[in-house]
Amino acid sequence: MSATQSSNSVSGPATTLTACGSGVTIAPMQRLTDQEVFNLPSDVHRLCTVLVNCYFLGTPGERDWVLVDAGISMHGGKIATMAKELFGGAPPRCIVLTHGHFDHVGSLAALLERWPGVTVYAHELELPYLTGQSDYPPPDPTVGGGLMARSAPLFPKHSNDFRPNISMLPADGSIPHLPLWRWIHTPGHTHGHISLWRESDSTLIAGDAFVTQKQESLIGVITAKQVMHGPPTYFTTDWGLAAESVRQLAALHPRTAFTGHGKPMINPRLAHDLHWLTKHFQEVAVPADGRYVRQPALADEQGVFSIPPKVSDARPWIIAGVALAAGVGTWLAVRYRHQQQAKRDSMDTAQLAAAIRRDAEVEQCKWVIENRG
Repeated sequence: MSATQSSNSVSGPATTLTACGSGVTIAPMQRLTDQEVFNLPSDVHRLCTVLVNCYFLGTPGERDWVLVDAGISMHGGKIATMAKELFGGAPPRCIVLTHGHFDHVGSLAALLERWPGVTVYAHELELPYLTGQSDYPPPDPTVGGGLMARSAPLFPKHSNDFRPNISMLPADGSIPHLPLWRWIHTPGHTHGHISLWRESDSTLIAGDAFVTQKQESLIGVITAKQVMHGPPTYFTTDWGLAAESVRQLAALHPRTAFTGHGKPMINPRLAHDLHWLTKHFQEVAVPADGRYVRQPALADEQGVFSIPPKVSDARPWIIAGVALAAGVGTWLAVRYRHQQQAKRDSMDTAQLAAAIRRDAEVEQCKWVIENRG
């Protein structure tokens, strides 16, 4: 498996270490994966496509595998390359979408050109946005407070048409080609949002029902600092349903959680933080005010049929400055990555592995100290 396969993975003679927020070039002599560093399930592989994760479910070296979500646009080649390295070039048995927002289906069309016979599954309430019938409700840039939230009006909200590949998930909760997994309807972020659950080892793929980084903040996206967080605020259109979905997932008591944005989280921190989010969802996840805070958008099997009025924004000039700010943010991100590379590019693989583990252990110790008693 190469470094592009999962965050913090290392292989090959000249490899880029990626952590969805940082990257360094080293020359390792052995392979190191997320699974080895963080004791994650060996058949769930994460690929970060700049802003969002997609997942490869399957045992490396075998040809039976399933792709969950399709990342942002212009990453079809990267996804296909990882699939080839993991599974020898066999196309996925199917693709499962947690939902159809632009950052989760951005490379889907390109992938279907490579894999034209692959079926794409989504919830019935998500199909209007994946068959060209309805656009999503517009995002709300007044919530969240960060640059990513303020940039929301620039993000695509239009529907896509993936027919004839698109199909509805089975109503009984099963997932084709994944007999150990089930899908769970977790609406709120979108009306047809789903999460994936494997009871045998308590593994959860939450999608955007909750995430593990502050997605509204550009700094949060750049640094990928791990923090339990509700669904991305600017695209969440029903906060009552979002709160109930988090409660539903917390009641499963997952051991490991993979999310649409951010790094995987495991117990004991996962149990603590997810319980905390459930208990304090109204205060920490729901914005103080906003278009969909006042009133949810309404949708059915045909798509959106009711959108609440906009909330006035006292700072419209911020939107005009988004392009400049985004450019500055990109420069800062590149500078940050170069600084990290300067610190690590002299390390060999063993040293790098030790550094990754040490960082993880320090964070875990901080968490334990902060939450004693």
